[in-house]
Amino acid sequence: MRSFASDNNAPAAPEVLEAIAAANRDDAVGYGDDPWTAAARARFEELVGSPVQVLFTFNGTGANVLALAAMLQPYHAVLCASTAHIHTDECGAPERFIGAKTIPIPSEDGKLTPQAIVPFLSSTHPPHQSRPRVISVSQSTELGTVYTIDELRTLAEFAHKHGLLLHVDGARLANAAASLECDLRLLTRGIGADAVSLGMTKNGGMLGDLVLLLSDAVRGDAGEYARKQAMQLASKMRFIAAQADALFRGDLWLRLARRANAMARRLAELLAGIPNVRIIHPVQANAVFAAIPRAAIAPLRERFFFYVFDETRDVVRWMTSWATREDDVVAFADAIREVCSQVA
Repeated sequence: MRSFASDNNAPAAPEVLEAIAAANRDDAVGYGDDPWTAAARARFEELVGSPVQVLFTFNGTGANVLALAAMLQPYHAVLCASTAHIHTDECGAPERFIGAKTIPIPSEDGKLTPQAIVPFLSSTHPPHQSRPRVISVSQSTELGTVYTIDELRTLAEFAHKHGLLLHVDGARLANAAASLECDLRLLTRGIGADAVSLGMTKNGGMLGDLVLLLSDAVRGDAGEYARKQAMQLASKMRFIAAQADALFRGDLWLRLARRANAMARRLAELLAGIPNVRIIHPVQANAVFAAIPRAAIAPLRERFFFYVFDETRDVVRWMTSWATREDDVVAFADAIREVCSQVA
Protein backbone atom coordinates (compact mmCIF):
# COMPACT_ATOMS: atom_id res chain seq x y z
CA MET A 1 0.00 0.00 0.00
CA ARG A 2 1.43 3.38 -1.03
CA SER A 3 1.53 5.81 1.88
CA PHE A 4 0.57 9.48 1.95
CA ALA A 5 0.69 9.55 5.74
CA SER A 6 4.17 10.89 6.45
CA ASP A 7 7.55 11.52 4.89
CA ASN A 8 8.86 9.41 7.79
CA ASN A 9 7.45 6.40 5.94
CA ALA A 10 9.65 6.92 2.89
CA PRO A 11 12.76 4.83 2.26
CA ALA A 12 16.25 6.21 2.76
CA ALA A 13 17.91 7.77 -0.25
CA PRO A 14 20.43 5.50 -2.05
CA GLU A 15 23.23 8.00 -1.44
CA VAL A 16 22.57 7.78 2.30
CA LEU A 17 22.70 3.98 2.31
CA GLU A 18 25.96 4.10 0.35
CA ALA A 19 27.43 6.51 2.89
CA ILE A 20 26.45 4.25 5.78
CA ALA A 21 28.01 1.26 4.05
CA ALA A 22 31.21 3.22 3.39
CA ALA A 23 31.42 4.15 7.08
CA ASN A 24 31.07 0.48 8.04
CA ARG A 25 34.32 -0.82 6.58
CA ASP A 26 36.55 -0.76 9.63
CA ASP A 27 36.85 0.28 13.28
CA ALA A 28 36.45 3.93 14.24
CA VAL A 29 36.67 5.75 17.55
CA GLY A 30 33.25 6.17 19.15
CA TYR A 31 31.18 9.12 20.34
CA GLY A 32 32.04 11.37 17.43
CA ASP A 33 35.82 11.30 17.45
CA ASP A 34 35.93 9.88 13.94
CA PRO A 35 36.62 11.18 10.41
CA TRP A 36 32.98 11.05 9.27
CA THR A 37 31.74 13.23 12.14
CA ALA A 38 34.63 15.64 11.59
CA ALA A 39 33.78 15.85 7.90
CA ALA A 40 30.10 16.47 8.59
CA ARG A 41 30.89 19.21 11.11
CA ALA A 42 33.16 20.86 8.56
CA ARG A 43 30.38 20.57 5.98
CA PHE A 44 27.99 22.57 8.16
CA GLU A 45 30.62 25.17 9.00
CA GLU A 46 30.89 25.68 5.25
CA LEU A 47 27.13 25.71 4.69
CA VAL A 48 25.97 27.98 7.52
CA GLY A 49 29.18 29.81 8.43
CA SER A 50 31.44 29.66 11.44
CA PRO A 51 31.29 29.53 14.40
CA VAL A 52 28.63 26.82 14.71
CA GLN A 53 28.33 23.94 17.15
CA VAL A 54 26.98 20.80 15.46
CA LEU A 55 25.40 18.11 17.63
CA PHE A 56 24.05 14.88 16.12
CA THR A 57 21.05 13.16 17.69
CA PHE A 58 19.00 10.01 17.15
CA ASN A 59 15.73 11.74 16.20
CA GLY A 60 13.78 14.98 15.85
CA THR A 61 12.34 15.06 19.34
CA GLY A 62 15.84 14.58 20.71
CA ALA A 63 17.09 17.43 18.53
CA ASN A 64 14.34 19.77 19.75
CA VAL A 65 14.87 18.87 23.40
CA LEU A 66 18.63 19.27 23.05
CA ALA A 67 18.40 22.64 21.28
CA LEU A 68 16.00 23.98 23.89
CA ALA A 69 18.07 22.56 26.75
CA ALA A 70 21.00 24.67 25.55
CA MET A 71 18.80 27.77 25.75
CA LEU A 72 16.67 27.34 28.87
CA GLN A 73 16.64 27.08 32.62
CA PRO A 74 13.82 25.11 34.33
CA TYR A 75 12.00 28.31 35.32
CA HIS A 76 11.87 29.51 31.70
CA ALA A 77 9.10 29.21 29.11
CA VAL A 78 9.01 28.60 25.36
CA LEU A 79 6.53 30.57 23.29
CA CYS A 80 5.31 28.54 20.31
CA ALA A 81 2.36 28.17 17.97
CA SER A 82 -0.46 26.05 19.33
CA THR A 83 0.22 23.57 16.51
CA ALA A 84 3.96 23.30 17.28
CA HIS A 85 5.39 19.80 17.42
CA ILE A 86 7.14 20.53 20.72
CA HIS A 87 3.72 21.28 22.22
CA THR A 88 1.41 18.74 20.57
CA ASP A 89 3.45 15.72 19.49
CA GLU A 90 6.41 15.16 21.78
CA CYS A 91 4.54 13.78 24.80
CA GLY A 92 5.74 16.68 26.95
CA ALA A 93 9.39 15.66 26.44
CA PRO A 94 10.76 19.24 26.51
CA GLU A 95 8.87 20.00 29.72
CA ARG A 96 9.82 16.72 31.39
CA PHE A 97 13.49 16.85 30.49
CA ILE A 98 14.19 20.58 30.78
CA GLY A 99 11.51 21.54 33.29
CA ALA A 100 10.62 24.61 31.24
CA LYS A 101 7.04 25.26 30.18
CA THR A 102 5.73 25.48 26.61
CA ILE A 103 3.16 28.22 26.14
CA PRO A 104 0.98 27.72 23.03
CA ILE A 105 -0.12 30.77 21.05
CA PRO A 106 -3.16 30.51 18.75
CA SER A 107 -2.38 30.71 15.05
CA GLU A 108 -4.52 30.36 11.94
CA ASP A 109 -1.76 29.10 9.66
CA GLY A 110 0.80 27.64 12.08
CA LYS A 111 2.93 30.80 11.93
CA LEU A 112 3.73 33.17 14.79
CA THR A 113 3.85 36.96 14.49
CA PRO A 114 5.20 39.56 16.91
CA GLN A 115 1.67 40.88 17.38
CA ALA A 116 0.45 37.47 18.49
CA ILE A 117 3.38 37.03 20.87
CA VAL A 118 3.15 40.40 22.66
CA PRO A 119 0.40 39.38 25.15
CA PHE A 120 2.52 36.40 26.25
CA LEU A 121 5.81 38.24 26.77
CA SER A 122 5.63 39.06 30.44
CA SER A 123 4.81 37.12 33.56
CA THR A 124 2.07 38.96 35.42
CA HIS A 125 3.11 37.57 38.80
CA PRO A 126 6.84 36.83 38.86
CA PRO A 127 8.27 34.59 40.23
CA HIS A 128 5.00 32.63 40.34
CA GLN A 129 4.85 32.19 36.56
CA SER A 130 7.44 30.88 34.12
CA ARG A 131 9.58 33.51 32.46
CA PRO A 132 9.53 33.56 28.63
CA ARG A 133 13.00 32.95 27.21
CA VAL A 134 12.64 31.31 23.78
CA ILE A 135 10.41 31.80 20.75
CA SER A 136 10.22 28.52 18.83
CA VAL A 137 8.97 28.37 15.24
CA SER A 138 8.55 25.42 12.88
CA GLN A 139 9.85 25.78 9.33
CA SER A 140 7.96 24.49 7.46
CA THR A 141 5.06 24.53 9.89
CA GLU A 142 2.92 21.64 11.05
CA LEU A 143 0.22 22.95 8.67
CA GLY A 144 2.50 22.84 5.65
CA THR A 145 2.96 26.61 5.47
CA VAL A 146 6.33 28.34 5.11
CA TYR A 147 7.66 31.45 6.81
CA THR A 148 9.23 33.98 4.46
CA ILE A 149 12.77 35.15 5.16
CA ASP A 150 11.46 38.57 6.17
CA GLU A 151 8.95 37.00 8.57
CA LEU A 152 11.69 35.02 10.29
CA ARG A 153 14.07 37.98 10.46
CA THR A 154 11.31 40.07 11.99
CA LEU A 155 10.69 37.41 14.63
CA ALA A 156 14.42 37.12 15.41
CA GLU A 157 14.76 40.88 15.78
CA PHE A 158 11.66 40.97 17.95
CA ALA A 159 12.99 38.15 20.14
CA HIS A 160 16.40 39.71 20.62
CA LYS A 161 14.90 43.14 21.33
CA HIS A 162 12.96 41.58 24.21
CA GLY A 163 15.83 39.52 25.56
CA LEU A 164 14.59 36.26 24.04
CA LEU A 165 16.21 33.65 21.82
CA LEU A 166 14.90 32.18 18.55
CA HIS A 167 14.74 28.43 18.01
CA VAL A 168 13.80 26.94 14.64
CA ASP A 169 12.30 23.46 14.56
CA GLY A 170 13.60 22.53 11.13
CA ALA A 171 12.38 18.97 10.85
CA ARG A 172 11.34 19.98 7.33
CA LEU A 173 13.73 22.87 6.84
CA ALA A 174 14.83 21.35 3.53
CA ASN A 175 11.27 21.58 2.21
CA ALA A 176 11.11 25.21 3.29
CA ALA A 177 14.42 25.95 1.58
CA ALA A 178 13.15 24.32 -1.60
CA SER A 179 9.94 26.35 -1.41
CA LEU A 180 11.80 29.63 -0.85
CA GLU A 181 14.63 28.74 -3.25
CA CYS A 182 17.28 29.72 -0.70
CA ASP A 183 20.37 28.13 0.83
CA LEU A 184 20.92 26.77 4.32
CA ARG A 185 22.96 29.75 5.52
CA LEU A 186 20.17 32.20 4.75
CA LEU A 187 17.55 30.04 6.46
CA THR A 188 19.60 29.65 9.66
CA ARG A 189 22.24 32.25 10.46
CA GLY A 190 20.86 34.62 7.84
CA ILE A 191 17.52 35.02 9.61
CA GLY A 192 19.13 35.48 13.02
CA ALA A 193 18.31 32.11 14.58
CA ASP A 194 20.14 31.18 17.77
CA ALA A 195 19.54 27.43 17.47
CA VAL A 196 18.14 25.19 14.74
CA SER A 197 16.94 21.59 14.90
CA LEU A 198 17.77 20.30 11.42
CA GLY A 199 15.95 17.23 10.11
CA MET A 200 17.34 14.48 7.94
CA THR A 201 14.98 11.56 8.50
CA LYS A 202 12.06 13.17 6.66
CA ASN A 203 14.26 14.02 3.68
CA GLY A 204 16.08 10.85 2.68
CA GLY A 205 17.87 10.01 5.92
CA MET A 206 17.63 6.60 7.57
CA LEU A 207 17.82 7.80 11.17
CA GLY A 208 19.21 10.78 13.02
CA ASP A 209 18.84 14.54 13.03
CA LEU A 210 21.08 17.31 14.30
CA VAL A 211 21.25 20.60 16.15
CA LEU A 212 23.01 23.75 14.98
CA LEU A 213 23.91 26.10 17.84
CA LEU A 214 24.68 29.40 16.16
CA SER A 215 24.91 32.28 18.61
CA ASP A 216 27.28 33.04 21.47
CA ALA A 217 24.29 32.78 23.82
CA VAL A 218 23.86 29.03 23.23
CA ARG A 219 27.21 27.57 22.13
CA GLY A 220 29.30 25.88 24.79
CA ASP A 221 29.22 23.00 27.22
CA ALA A 222 25.45 23.05 27.87
CA GLY A 223 24.54 21.31 24.61
CA GLU A 224 27.23 18.63 24.91
CA TYR A 225 26.28 17.69 28.46
CA ALA A 226 22.55 17.92 27.77
CA ARG A 227 22.95 15.53 24.84
CA LYS A 228 24.54 12.90 27.08
CA GLN A 229 21.93 13.36 29.82
CA ALA A 230 19.15 13.18 27.24
CA MET A 231 20.48 9.82 25.98
CA GLN A 232 21.12 11.29 22.52
CA LEU A 233 24.89 10.74 22.37
CA ALA A 234 25.48 7.99 19.81
CA SER A 235 28.43 5.72 20.48
CA LYS A 236 28.67 4.92 16.76
CA MET A 237 28.06 8.51 15.72
CA ARG A 238 29.82 8.01 12.40
CA PHE A 239 26.70 6.34 10.98
CA ILE A 240 24.55 9.41 11.70
CA ALA A 241 27.24 11.87 10.63
CA ALA A 242 27.92 9.99 7.39
CA GLN A 243 24.27 10.43 6.44
CA ALA A 244 24.46 14.16 7.09
CA ASP A 245 27.63 14.53 5.06
CA ALA A 246 26.06 12.65 2.14
CA LEU A 247 22.74 14.51 2.23
CA PHE A 248 24.27 17.97 2.47
CA ARG A 249 27.07 17.42 -0.01
CA GLY A 250 26.20 19.46 -3.08
CA ASP A 251 22.48 19.97 -3.58
CA LEU A 252 21.17 16.47 -2.82
CA TRP A 253 19.17 17.67 0.20
CA LEU A 254 17.51 20.36 -1.94
CA ARG A 255 16.81 18.03 -4.86
CA LEU A 256 15.08 15.54 -2.58
CA ALA A 257 12.99 18.26 -0.95
CA ARG A 258 12.08 19.81 -4.29
CA ARG A 259 10.78 16.45 -5.45
CA ALA A 260 8.59 16.08 -2.36
CA ASN A 261 7.25 19.62 -2.73
CA ALA A 262 6.54 19.15 -6.41
CA MET A 263 4.50 16.02 -5.73
CA ALA A 264 2.40 17.88 -3.15
CA ARG A 265 1.73 20.67 -5.63
CA ARG A 266 0.81 18.09 -8.28
CA LEU A 267 -1.64 16.43 -5.91
CA ALA A 268 -3.25 19.80 -5.12
CA GLU A 269 -3.61 20.50 -8.83
CA LEU A 270 -5.31 17.16 -9.46
CA LEU A 271 -7.72 17.72 -6.56
CA ALA A 272 -8.96 21.04 -7.92
CA GLY A 273 -12.63 20.81 -8.82
CA ILE A 274 -13.30 17.46 -7.13
CA PRO A 275 -16.65 17.64 -5.37
CA ASN A 276 -16.55 17.60 -1.57
CA VAL A 277 -12.78 18.20 -1.41
CA ARG A 278 -11.58 21.51 -0.01
CA ILE A 279 -7.90 22.31 0.52
CA ILE A 280 -7.77 24.39 3.70
CA HIS A 281 -4.12 25.57 3.87
CA PRO A 282 -1.78 26.87 1.17
CA VAL A 283 0.33 24.06 -0.28
CA GLN A 284 3.81 25.53 0.21
CA ALA A 285 5.90 22.50 1.17
CA ASN A 286 5.13 18.77 1.00
CA ALA A 287 1.78 18.63 2.80
CA VAL A 288 -1.80 18.89 1.59
CA PHE A 289 -4.52 19.48 4.18
CA ALA A 290 -8.07 18.92 2.98
CA ALA A 291 -11.57 18.72 4.38
CA ILE A 292 -13.42 15.75 2.89
CA PRO A 293 -16.67 13.94 3.73
CA ARG A 294 -16.34 11.76 6.81
CA ALA A 295 -17.84 8.83 4.93
CA ALA A 296 -14.99 9.00 2.42
CA ILE A 297 -12.16 8.63 4.91
CA ALA A 298 -12.40 4.91 5.71
CA PRO A 299 -12.78 3.74 2.08
CA LEU A 300 -9.81 5.85 1.02
CA ARG A 301 -7.63 4.59 3.87
CA GLU A 302 -8.29 1.03 2.77
CA ARG A 303 -6.47 1.85 -0.45
CA PHE A 304 -3.93 4.51 0.58
CA PHE A 305 -2.67 5.02 4.12
CA PHE A 306 -2.89 8.57 5.56
CA TYR A 307 -3.75 10.30 8.83
CA VAL A 308 -6.84 12.19 9.93
CA PHE A 309 -5.53 15.51 11.23
CA ASP A 310 -8.67 16.94 12.82
CA GLU A 311 -11.55 14.53 13.39
CA THR A 312 -13.92 17.31 14.52
CA ARG A 313 -13.67 18.99 11.11
CA ASP A 314 -12.98 15.91 8.95
CA VAL A 315 -9.61 17.33 7.97
CA VAL A 316 -7.02 14.92 6.62
CA ARG A 317 -3.30 15.36 5.99
CA TRP A 318 -1.67 14.00 2.85
CA MET A 319 2.13 14.03 2.84
CA THR A 320 4.51 13.45 -0.03
CA SER A 321 8.21 12.56 0.13
CA TRP A 322 11.31 12.48 -2.01
CA ALA A 323 10.30 8.96 -3.07
CA THR A 324 6.72 9.80 -4.12
CA ARG A 325 6.21 9.16 -7.83
CA GLU A 326 3.84 11.01 -10.10
CA ASP A 327 1.92 7.85 -10.90
CA ASP A 328 1.38 7.39 -7.14
CA VAL A 329 -0.11 10.89 -7.00
CA VAL A 330 -2.30 10.33 -10.03
CA ALA A 331 -3.63 7.03 -8.67
CA PHE A 332 -4.34 8.63 -5.29
CA ALA A 333 -6.12 11.61 -6.85
CA ASP A 334 -8.22 9.25 -8.98
CA ALA A 335 -9.23 7.32 -5.86
CA ILE A 336 -10.14 10.54 -4.04
CA ARG A 337 -12.26 11.66 -6.98
CA GLU A 338 -14.01 8.30 -7.19
CA VAL A 339 -14.80 7.96 -3.49
CA CYS A 340 -15.68 11.59 -2.77
CA SER A 341 -18.05 11.75 -5.73
CA GLN A 342 -20.01 8.82 -4.32
CA VAL A 343 -20.63 10.19 -0.83
CA ALA A 344 -22.57 13.19 0.41
